[in-house]
Amino acid sequence: MDTIESYTYCGHSAVLFTTSSGKTVAIDPWLEGNPRCPEELRNPKSIDLIVLSHGHTDHAGDIFRLCKEFNCQVAATFELAMLLIRGGVSQDRVIPMNKGGTIEWEGLRVTLTHAFHSSSFELNGETFYAGEACSVVLSSGSGNIFHAGDTDIFSDLKLLGELYKPKVAFVPIGDVFTMGPKEAALAAKWLNCSLAVPIHYKTFPQLTGTYSEFESECRNREVVCKEVEPGQTEAVK
Repeated sequence: MDTIESYTYCGHSAVLFTTSSGKTVAIDPWLEGNPRCPEELRNPKSIDLIVLSHGHTDHAGDIFRLCKEFNCQVAATFELAMLLIRGGVSQDRVIPMNKGGTIEWEGLRVTLTHAFHSSSFELNGETFYAGEACSVVLSSGSGNIFHAGDTDIFSDLKLLGELYKPKVAFVPIGDVFTMGPKEAALAAKWLNCSLAVPIHYKTFPQLTGTYSEFESECRNREVVCKEVEPGQTEAVK
């Protein structure tokens, strides 16, 4: 298998992963309109695969621009994938999936798992149902990465932790639209991850969850966490 060597946080829920073979995988790359995304990352040098957790604009808002610029492949739930094709993404670049499904891609494995959240997609001024929201597991020779997308806490995270034991788990902490810091810390505990990294916070005033709250809750549950600033690149250890 290929190996995921590092990840770069782009703010909100956008994360870029770099493999040992030089490939770039992007999960939820909302970059151009993302107020927390550093200017130099709004136009990345390359993207080979995009994985969308769901269709909301703050996760999928750059999808047509990035697909056109990089001619990259994009993996998404079946309903969202069909909307991308309707919007102009070439059918041979779209990989329809669903929860529980795994694809092999360039020496990596991509699995969609459950999330508790809604999903819609805006196309030509209309809003469409985009299937169900998902979490994402990236598996490589260096272990598993878990990206929770947008979700509330749910007890089957224990099962996902048993199955995947991720080295890094990206969990939303912003509250209001997702779980907050207290729930996210317990989710990280259940995921049995080596490191929990908070996402989906600080972007808008409505997002009230803070890293200090999350860190405190993680400490109480003996979960290792780290705040990664937008633009920061971290090795997968």
